[in-house]
Amino acid sequence: MAEAERIIGTPETPDADRGGQDRTGLDRADAQDAEAAAEAPRGKRRVAVLFAVAVAAYALDLISKMIVVAKLEHHEPIEIIGDWLRFEAIRNAGAAFGFGEAFTVIFTLIAAAVIVVIVRLARKLYSLPWAIALGLLLGGALGNLTDRIFRSPGVFQGAVVDFIAPKHFAVFNLADSAIVCGGILIVLLSFRGLDPDGTVHKD
Repeated sequence: MAEAERIIGTPETPDADRGGQDRTGLDRADAQDAEAAAEAPRGKRRVAVLFAVAVAAYALDLISKMIVVAKLEHHEPIEIIGDWLRFEAIRNAGAAFGFGEAFTVIFTLIAAAVIVVIVRLARKLYSLPWAIALGLLLGGALGNLTDRIFRSPGVFQGAVVDFIAPKHFAVFNLADSAIVCGGILIVLLSFRGLDPDGTVHKD
């Protein structure tokens, strides 16, 4: 009997095979669902945080410049920490920290483009650190762009008001500080593999 079974072969069991295939398919589906869940954005969107940080940074920059223009411009610098740090009103036609004064219009267009990109990115923003970083960038860009548009010598050619003057360093303002801090935070988040939508990737 055993010899006959060996020659004839064991009868096929379609139901069992189909069950195994179904199980394999389910396993693959579960794995794909788990992978999708791991990659899906978590939590709620952080648009409100982004704009709150941007408004705060913009307001602080705008108020500080109004005070500087009213109280410090055309006056002697104010020493804060000896000659290591002082407040001195400077009109800067260039980029941050006084670089590129011959390209005022170009820097104005770049700032406007940065603002548009950040606003568009806000729709996919689920990460709190990214919201803070982009909010700092947005507020700083808006602060300096306001100067470019509304201050002399003309629209899109206006000189930015700078007043923070450390020793042996360029004069800057709060908008420049917000942009630099936001940029540094973005670099750190990128190194950690955290994306704006809240997912974490590993290269």
